[in-house]
Amino acid sequence: MAERPIKIGFSSQQLNRTCVTSISSRTSELSYNIANLVVPFPRAGSNPPAPPESFLPNVPPARYENMVLNQAKVKSVLSGDSLILAAVDNPDRERILSLAYCTSPHLKKEGDEQWAFESRDALRKLAVGKHVQFQILYTIPNTKREYGIVFFNDGRRLPELMVEEGWLKLREDAGRKEDSEEALQQLDNLRLLEAKARADDKGLWQTSGGRINVQHDMGDSASFVEKWKGQSVDGLVERVLSGDRMLVRLILSPTEHIQVMTLVAGIRSPTTERVNPSNGGTQPAEEYGNEARRFVELRLLQRNVKVDILGLSPQNQLVASIRHPKGSIAKFLLEDGLARCVDFHSTLLGPEMKNLRDAEKVAQSSKKGLFKDHVAKPSGPGGSLEAHVTRVFSADVIYVRNRAGVEKRINLSSVRGPRPSEQSEAPFRDEAKEFLRKKVIGKNIRMSIDGSRPATGEYDAKEVATITLNDKNIGLLLVQEGWCSVIRHRRDDTDRAPNYDDLLAAQETAKEDKKGMWSGKPAKAKQYADASESLQKAKMQVASLQRQRKIPAIVDFVKGGSRFTVLIPRENIKLTFVLGGIRAPKSSRGPSDKAEPFGQEAHDLATKRLTQRDVEIDVFNIDKVGGFIGALYINKESFAKILVDEGFATVHAYSAEQSGNSNELQAAETRAKEARKGLWEDWDPSLDVVEDEKAPPNISNNDSAPITREKDYRDVMITNIDEDGRIKLQVIGTGTSALETMMTQFKSFHLNPANKAGLSGPPKTGEYVAAQFTDDGQWYRARVRANDRPAKEAEIVYVDYGNSEKMPWSKLRPLSQPQFTPQKLRPQAVDAVLSLIQLPTNKDYLADAIEYITQATANKELVANVDYTAPEGTLYVTLYDQNTSQNLKDSINTDIIREGHAMVPTKLKPWERSFGDVLKDLREKSDLAKTDRLGMWEYGDITED
Repeated sequence: MAERPIKIGFSSQQLNRTCVTSISSRTSELSYNIANLVVPFPRAGSNPPAPPESFLPNVPPARYENMVLNQAKVKSVLSGDSLILAAVDNPDRERILSLAYCTSPHLKKEGDEQWAFESRDALRKLAVGKHVQFQILYTIPNTKREYGIVFFNDGRRLPELMVEEGWLKLREDAGRKEDSEEALQQLDNLRLLEAKARADDKGLWQTSGGRINVQHDMGDSASFVEKWKGQSVDGLVERVLSGDRMLVRLILSPTEHIQVMTLVAGIRSPTTERVNPSNGGTQPAEEYGNEARRFVELRLLQRNVKVDILGLSPQNQLVASIRHPKGSIAKFLLEDGLARCVDFHSTLLGPEMKNLRDAEKVAQSSKKGLFKDHVAKPSGPGGSLEAHVTRVFSADVIYVRNRAGVEKRINLSSVRGPRPSEQSEAPFRDEAKEFLRKKVIGKNIRMSIDGSRPATGEYDAKEVATITLNDKNIGLLLVQEGWCSVIRHRRDDTDRAPNYDDLLAAQETAKEDKKGMWSGKPAKAKQYADASESLQKAKMQVASLQRQRKIPAIVDFVKGGSRFTVLIPRENIKLTFVLGGIRAPKSSRGPSDKAEPFGQEAHDLATKRLTQRDVEIDVFNIDKVGGFIGALYINKESFAKILVDEGFATVHAYSAEQSGNSNELQAAETRAKEARKGLWEDWDPSLDVVEDEKAPPNISNNDSAPITREKDYRDVMITNIDEDGRIKLQVIGTGTSALETMMTQFKSFHLNPANKAGLSGPPKTGEYVAAQFTDDGQWYRARVRANDRPAKEAEIVYVDYGNSEKMPWSKLRPLSQPQFTPQKLRPQAVDAVLSLIQLPTNKDYLADAIEYITQATANKELVANVDYTAPEGTLYVTLYDQNTSQNLKDSINTDIIREGHAMVPTKLKPWERSFGDVLKDLREKSDLAKTDRLGMWEYGDITED
């Protein structure tokens, strides 16, 4: 809009008399005429209405009927007599307007005049942020300073309001050379208002007060922050330099103020346009920098705020949260895309940082401002994944194996273990790694992939993930204990932990508490002496180790299926350890070396189960090269037995007898032979000397004679079906009757508050306890299968029913009462397997089979023929439903095969061969299931290949 002179509807004679005003000054007398009334502000409209009579009470309305008033918004006030006005349609166009004929005390850096702050504050509260109309009455030509009057929309006007409240007084030279009737009338009115304010001791006319001590820096900034940190102080924003930086007056008391440069906590806004003082050139603003400053000015400039003192920046500038009555200005800036979150304020803000990050996400999702080109980070595949920790490489790197058996390296998100290049951190590397190893090795963890980096010439491919174990965040735990530091990410780096702010806060707490590598006191690195370095050293050590039982140890390296390097921390030794009583086939030691059959499988199993695991060892003897021979236990189970059970080792009879575990190993070997596992996949019982001695003489077709099928019918109830299809059953009879009686007593016993005491200490594996089943809240007898000591949780099996669950130690009770012990009544759940049934290996078909068996057996009294009893006590049974079974061939086992949920085993055990016609019938039913494409046969015959 073009600039136009203000039009006033006077006659020419009146115009000269009214618009020419003489003003006296110290240096000269200034003339003023109508040409000085040109105003560069746009008008509100082409034909603005005349001001109401109340605007100009001392001027006859008729004389001002054509007056044009300018519209503006009050941006701020400089003092009680000066305002900064901004154009309504263009806030960047500003002008300073002083109130005509009046003056006020002024704020000065060297010391405010008396009542200066109160005078300015009165005008600030009246005008800042308001839309007003104004009229310029005169201008000082040499300074271009403009003087005028201001009208509020409710009819009030300045300077009258300020004079009436005593915060302005007339200039001594006001009206000295005025000859305008209207001006003189206005001056008379102002003098009357001033006289009344003076008489009432208002404002400047008070007899005492008005002295404020204003400090323009914090002095000792550290001491100031220490005193005020965490407190909320009243403040007034004096100046806005950028969206995240402003000059704030802290009102510590009515007479003590401090003006300090303040950084808005948690954000960084783009820089604004500014002049470089070194060369006078203009440095352009960053994108959205000026918009961010204007955003804050509009809401906070010369507004009362709450200032939450948080801390200092590295440059010793105050860092604080600035709260408008409607909320944190940082949050509003972020939501409008005019700022970004900064990590280094996270520890100062604490939980409030989450709200800022959420606000930033709002702008990112709506692509506002700085985030207009934001591309959302793709969600990781599968979300939270389950994996098994196989190896700990360092305090921040682990190796895991997923359900598909694929092993991969995982870096913990946003944390870093002690760095070897940092002198203060390097001594803590072993301790940090050992802390992580004890927590996660061999455990099933959940991981959420936060980012990945493809392989380059210099670096391997890397995935970073958040790792949780029993709902505990492992990265956070490492930082809390001082074993890892937090990585400072680049601003655009999205591959970070979702709990990044919690990590930063935990690091600060660990530093304050001097934990881990922040303690400055590394433990002396363990130096393990090699007891197997020579036969002589082994002989020196063996006697001491033989005297000890179940020595705690760590498997440091797996050399083969039965040969390991073992660390014994309490003895500060390492040794080569060889499993006694067995012989495992050799694995290949290099690309050109050939492994013995199943040697690599034995090696892989040992690597999977033992690498970096806590174990226990018993030492029996030493070999000819300094290796120590003995038994090794993982989770209280002999690893030699595990190898033999899987068919990856054979029993060495003599050494097994010498070690005292011959019976256990021989039983495991028998099970492996019967299951045709590993080394025994082609086992021919007829060639086994022991079996020949026990077998009847009539042998046909070069095979062992079939064992006569037993006829042992029992009434049973199926109480549990495991994931692999093995069942638990109760044999109905005196045992189950006694169980019902005992359970009634058991329930009454545990309802008595006097019997609610828990265990006296952590339970042991194999220990009998009382446990309250989660689903029905009833108490049952149980046995501890395994312990998770970090989580203080036990996996228990309900011995009378066969089902299992995990239970906190705190919820278990002792089973020491004589009337409830297994000696009084043996566990009623019996291990059983369905005879002549080979369930599918595919997990989906297996699930279907288990579902079918469950439906066929649930809550039913069945008849079971115990076809065979295995050496370890497992029953092989054929199940009959009395309501549906018509003959011996009409069994639940047969129905399972007919519906395609299982097949007849291809390799039969000796006792299975006695089934004759039953086998023939089962094979016919299996063929029918194949023809009808039922169950596991839906895509054809899976055995054809």
